[in-house]
Amino acid sequence: MNVMERHKFVVGLLVQQNRATVAELAEATGASEMTIRRDLEVLESRGALRRVRGGAVSSLPGGVEPPYAIRALSGVEAKERLARTVVALLTDGETVALDTGTTAVAVANAMADRRFTVAPLSLHAAFALSAQPGIQLVMPGGQVRPEELSFRGHTPLQTFKDLCFDTFVLACCGVDPVQGATAYDLDDVQVKRAAVAAAQRVVLVATADKIGRAALGRICSLEEVALLVTDAPADSPAVEALRERGVEVVHPAAD
Repeated sequence: MNVMERHKFVVGLLVQQNRATVAELAEATGASEMTIRRDLEVLESRGALRRVRGGAVSSLPGGVEPPYAIRALSGVEAKERLARTVVALLTDGETVALDTGTTAVAVANAMADRRFTVAPLSLHAAFALSAQPGIQLVMPGGQVRPEELSFRGHTPLQTFKDLCFDTFVLACCGVDPVQGATAYDLDDVQVKRAAVAAAQRVVLVATADKIGRAALGRICSLEEVALLVTDAPADSPAVEALRERGVEVVHPAAD
C-alpha cells in the first residue's frame, strides 16, 4: 500500500472497530511498525485518531462531523460513481449551485468536458472547477470556514437571493425519512437553505452511510428534493422509507 492507501485503511478500520494496535496495522498493510507509527502521528495531527500505548483509537465521536482531510480519504470510489451519476442527470448549459464537502468535490471533478455555469459553495469545489474550460464560475463569496473552505455569512445568503439556478446539487451530512436533509454546521445550513430556495430543483447526493441519519441542522424537507442519488442498497429499510415518502431514488450504474 502507498501512503494514501494506508491512511484510508487505518481510518476505515478504526471506524469499524474503534481500536487497533501498531502490530495489527503493520501486518494488515505490509508496512513496518515504524512506518505505521509515522502514519498514526500524521493522522492524529489531522484529528482522525488518538494515539495510545501500542496503537490508536478513534477520536471521532458520534454526532460530530469528521475533519475534511479525513472524509477526503473515505469512500473515494463510491463518491466518484455517485458524482458521475449526478452529472449525467444535468443538461449542458444548466446553471448549477454545488454544495460543500468531499462528495460535491467529486461532482465538480466529474463535470470535466461538460458546459455549465456553476456556483460552488466551497473553495475546494471551485479549485476543482477552475481548470475546466467548459465551466463558467460564479463565486458566492463571503467568509471562508477553515479546512472546509465553505462560504458563510451574509454575502452568500444575499447571492442566492439575487440569483436563480436550474439545479442545486445538495451533498448533506444526513438524510432521514422524517427530518429530511440535515447538516452539522449551522452556518453551512443557512447557506444551503438559501441555495435550495434559489434552485428550480434539488438533486440530493449521499453515500450509503448518510442514509437514515440526521445531523443537528435541518436544511430542507424531502418534499423539496426532486431526487436522491445514493449507493445505499435499494432494499434497505431506510431507502424503502424514503421511497414511501415519495422520494425518487437513483442508484449509480455498476462499473
